[in-house]
Amino acid sequence: MYMDWKLERSAQKTESHVLQEQEVTLEGTGEDGISESFQLLQIDVECEHQDGETLPTGNAVWCSKNVQRKQRRWEKTVAAKKSKRKQEKERRKANRVENSGICPQHSKRFLKSLTKERLLEAKHSGPRLCIDLSMTNHMSKKELSRLAGQIGRLYGSNKKADRPFWICLTGFTTDSPLYEECLRMNDGFSSYLLDITEEDCFSLFPLETLVYLTPDSEHALEDVDLNKVYILGGLVDESVQKKVTFQKAQEHSVKTARLPIQEYMVRRQNEKNYHSEILAINQVFDILSTYFDTQNWPEALKKGVSSRKGYVLQNSVE
Repeated sequence: MYMDWKLERSAQKTESHVLQEQEVTLEGTGEDGISESFQLLQIDVECEHQDGETLPTGNAVWCSKNVQRKQRRWEKTVAAKKSKRKQEKERRKANRVENSGICPQHSKRFLKSLTKERLLEAKHSGPRLCIDLSMTNHMSKKELSRLAGQIGRLYGSNKKADRPFWICLTGFTTDSPLYEECLRMNDGFSSYLLDITEEDCFSLFPLETLVYLTPDSEHALEDVDLNKVYILGGLVDESVQKKVTFQKAQEHSVKTARLPIQEYMVRRQNEKNYHSEILAINQVFDILSTYFDTQNWPEALKKGVSSRKGYVLQNSVE
């Protein structure tokens, strides 16, 4: 009787000690260490039966039904934490996809391929836009840097467009200071999907297909015609020499047009009493691209003409 009582007391103490180790380890272990702790706390039960008695041998632990029950409960807790951690990871992933607006099945490689396909399609069937860069010889380095930045922003907008234009940079040589600025300021400029040529735009296309967009024209642009080639003067002139692009178009007997700012917008009073229809080439392109996509001039003009120019849409005037 004394021996049985001693063995039972020893088993209870061992059982209590083991369960305390399991609880402490579970509380102090982070999510990433649960699996390792679980392996370290496996109970290796070795029981020998001699003469009807069950005795612990060496470092083996007495394995009662109570220990087994609590061990199973602990294993379920670990499994539940793993499952919760996995669900939380999937939830965060779903939120990232939803916030980015990108379908999860569309990889970056696929989207890049889709953009390339749209741009190449525009080369054959889309509207054409020519940037006349033949007037950059007398521009300062600061002006060249600004123009290079505008070219980069214009190309970026065209890549994002659902119906892109095909862009051609004319009068543009790869040994020019402007080309060096474009390489410096625009990542991947040498891989842009557009045409670069040293030829002048007036000799590259039939004159009857050309429309030179200039704020000095008397004719407002009414529509974007797929059979026309629209020209933007690549000119950043801080001294604001007037009618440079208009006179160049007249010299080659090319039609001119201006954006219909006067038809859909009105002047708004400001502190400096400043009103200008002169826009950067990327701003003009944003207007053309938006109109071509929406067929809505007010919406297009709102996209490209900032309030700093002193003009607002007619229906926005109080």
